[in-house]
Amino acid sequence: MHVLILGGTTEARGLAELLAAARPAATTVTSSLAGRVTGPRLPPGEVRVGGFGGADGLAAWLRDHRVDVLIDATHPFAGTISRNAALAATTAHVPLLMLRRPGWVPVDGDDWHPVGSLAEAAGALPALGRRVFLTTGRTGLAAFAGLDALWFLVRSVDGPEPPYPARMETLLERGPFTLDGERELIRRHRVDVLVTKDSGGAATAPKLEAAREAGIPVVVVRRPPLPDGVAVTDTPEGALAWLRGHGIGGQASG
Repeated sequence: MHVLILGGTTEARGLAELLAAARPAATTVTSSLAGRVTGPRLPPGEVRVGGFGGADGLAAWLRDHRVDVLIDATHPFAGTISRNAALAATTAHVPLLMLRRPGWVPVDGDDWHPVGSLAEAAGALPALGRRVFLTTGRTGLAAFAGLDALWFLVRSVDGPEPPYPARMETLLERGPFTLDGERELIRRHRVDVLVTKDSGGAATAPKLEAAREAGIPVVVVRRPPLPDGVAVTDTPEGALAWLRGHGIGGQASG
């Protein structure tokens, strides 16, 4: 049996680790990484890096490598690869599961402003603040490039490429982040508005608590919708249970 995990996330690595611990007989686990991040943490098992060439390319890869099950455990905002995965799985007649961490939920004291895109986020900013903590990654900065009256603190794993805001400072950091660290960052840079994607998970959630404590608004970009008719789970353990239902992955050895 051959399992292909479209990965690059904590959840994808967690599933690969669970499968490595279970050591299912005669099963090959391949994790595919997009290759957009320098020095990624590699999961156990076989690893490939790079794209497939769209849905048709992925379908061909599934057939050529005799993949029995496809797991889409990519980032919640990797909408293109998720659509391609759904199309390719249908074309190649391969069962597909989407592994998605739960989204964040506002609590009392939050001042959230949900938007549907980075462009909408940029449009909302001038009415909310002047010193922006932008945590949406290094791609998509063009949406904010015309906001010359605002100052941006941009945090990403790798350095951004233009076009990007004219008044900008960059922090090259990788999570997880701490609450104390986020508090200090907001205080030191006099941040008065936060922009984030609803990525979910604990690694980058402390910024939301720090923003709540500081009383600053948060512009939250909503997730793109998942393809229709695809099985979904929100934990690596749930994915492992689904795989067992498809005859892959025995009991973890002790």
